[in-house]
Amino acid sequence: MDPLTDGFAELTLQTRDLAALERFSTDGFGLAVLARPRPGARTRCASVCATHGASVRGPETRDGGDRSLYVEDPEGNVVEVWDCFARGRAVDGLASTVCGVAAKRVEVEVEGRTLSLSNLDKVFYPATGFTKGQVIDYYTRIAPVLLPHLRGRHLTLKRYPNGVEGDYFYEKQCPGHRPDWVRTRGVYSRQNGREIDYCLAEDLATIVWLANLADLELHTPLAYADAPKAPTMLAFDLDPGPPATIVECAEVACRLRDAFDHFGLVAFPKTSGSKGMQLYVPLNTPTTYDATKPFAQGVAQVLERRHPDLVVSEMRKDLRAGKVLIDWSQNDEHKTTVCVYSLRARDRPTVSTPVTWDEVEGLLGSRDPDDLAFTSDEVLARVAEHGDGFAPVLELEQELPG
Repeated sequence: MDPLTDGFAELTLQTRDLAALERFSTDGFGLAVLARPRPGARTRCASVCATHGASVRGPETRDGGDRSLYVEDPEGNVVEVWDCFARGRAVDGLASTVCGVAAKRVEVEVEGRTLSLSNLDKVFYPATGFTKGQVIDYYTRIAPVLLPHLRGRHLTLKRYPNGVEGDYFYEKQCPGHRPDWVRTRGVYSRQNGREIDYCLAEDLATIVWLANLADLELHTPLAYADAPKAPTMLAFDLDPGPPATIVECAEVACRLRDAFDHFGLVAFPKTSGSKGMQLYVPLNTPTTYDATKPFAQGVAQVLERRHPDLVVSEMRKDLRAGKVLIDWSQNDEHKTTVCVYSLRARDRPTVSTPVTWDEVEGLLGSRDPDDLAFTSDEVLARVAEHGDGFAPVLELEQELPG
């Protein structure tokens, strides 16, 4: 065995052959995965990859798989796990291929910060030809209304390094290679038994940096990082079980609105940008998840009893065909929902979009799901004409019934 590979059980990459690996790395994606590393593997790997400006983290486990070492380039670009073995190849040669091949880059200045953007012509949405550059452009232009909904909230990234048809991964821990001006906040995770250092997206430069990392979707909690147990809103995620569509979600949303009217509460709808719809009830008054979660569950169960042919409040798939799940469980400090104005990883670059109650009711008349499906260009036009339709969610003060 080559002395440089001694100490590694396998060098695993998301490619079926080395030619594919070279193609990925030329595009700037540089995460190598060392599966089931033997003792000393981390030290060897760190030494080799440091010469290419890469860093090593781990060993850690993803999705219940083997404990692995992860090698990430300075820009945070990623190639994920597959089943190509590096037998007979020197580790430094592979590290050079993965981490050392320069991608096409453009340096830009954003609010006084210099960023290096890579592979702007890489297609992220093959069905429409929508590119990484267009993703960055959308997030740049939507930032004035997006940022108020992100500020102060610890962000979970959902990254698609090879576009919407490739693999993706969630990332809670803010990447270690982040610029020093990217703000973070530590929040204790009971599930992980430790504090996680989350990214905070509080300025345009951070938004552009995240988009360059292929963070297509932005997922936020219902609370601020400074008070993670104190939600500022209620959220109801309406998820249709086929053959139900967003049309049935609109019907359930209207019934929820009527229920909230009874309590003197105002609710605001938005599309999920995917199949369904979400309903938010702003609070912005002192409360905890111990109060909001049971309330949300109770509302969902009452609607289920009143409309058993339309509504289900349990996650069980065998109950959901043709019905709308009112997912009340989102009201939890460990849960996130897709942020308003976030892109979604669908065939087209659709967006989680604020809608009016007139539009929701109009869908009940047209019965056409496309009436409430909005792409990035359409959302930018809506914002230019109407402003931020979701601003009251951050401002309106309401209290749950005593």
